[in-house]
Parts: sequence; structure tokens; C-alpha cells
Amino acid sequence: MSFIINIINGLITLYIFAILAVILFSLFAPHIKNPVLDFLISIVNPPLKLIREKMPFVVANDIDFSPLVLIIGLQLIRALF
Repeated sequence: MSFIINIINGLITLYIFAILAVILFSLFAPHIKNPVLDFLISIVNPPLKLIREKMPFVVANDIDFSPLVLIIGLQLIRALF
């Protein structure tokens, strides 16, 4: 059972790093075309889009807090294990 929990924690950590990478690239180099970055965007954007639809108040004054909400949610899931 510990092995499965370690895999889940590792996947959550990788996903959080993917979120952070997408955030940083969108801030500092928004027009870069890279297959790795395109893949990261394709796995990060669907949950962010869902958060924006279900919780429209996370976007305030053109600042999008949905990545922060997603990271906090992933941390909560990690705390349950």
C-alpha cells in the first residue's frame, strides 16, 4: 500500500511542477512554441478551465488564481493520503 501512496504523491508533485512551468512560461515567454510546453499546457488547461467555469470569482482584475486553487486542491488530496 505504501508503494501506491508514494506513486500518487510523486504524480501529484510532477503535476504541480507542470502547473508551475506553464505559469512561468506564460508569464515570461508567452509566445514560445515547444512540443514539451504544448504537452504541459494540454494536461494543465482542462482542470484550470473547469475551475474557471465552476468558480468564476477566481479571476479577479485580469489576474487568474485558478492555478493556485488547483495546487491547493492537489495539496489537500496529498494530505488525505
